[in-house]
Amino acid sequence: MSGHWIPIAKVADVPEETGTMRVIHGTEAVCLYLLGDKVCATQDRCPHGNASLAEGYIVDGMIECPLHQGMFDIATGVVKTPPCTVNLTTYPVKVEDGVIYLEEGAR
Repeated sequence: MSGHWIPIAKVADVPEETGTMRVIHGTEAVCLYLLGDKVCATQDRCPHGNASLAEGYIVDGMIECPLHQGMFDIATGVVKTPPCTVNLTTYPVKVEDGVIYLEEGAR
């Protein structure tokens, strides 16, 4: 991954109790996830309904939509349970010195 990386948040800013945080990347709402020592990022809005995934629940590496309980694999964005049928957009992430970076223009 070569490109320009934008600092978006600090790892310490992501609440440990939820493991999720909504940020704005350019014009996109993005959800950051803490999965152990790894940070992942996907679109924040569930493609099935108008719900913020940052308000969802992390279960075994998946995010559960708080509106209708559809689940997605956080690392890949792949749909895991109905009623969802459209995968999530994922974003390249890197972490350096406790700062989370997203690649500029990545979708």
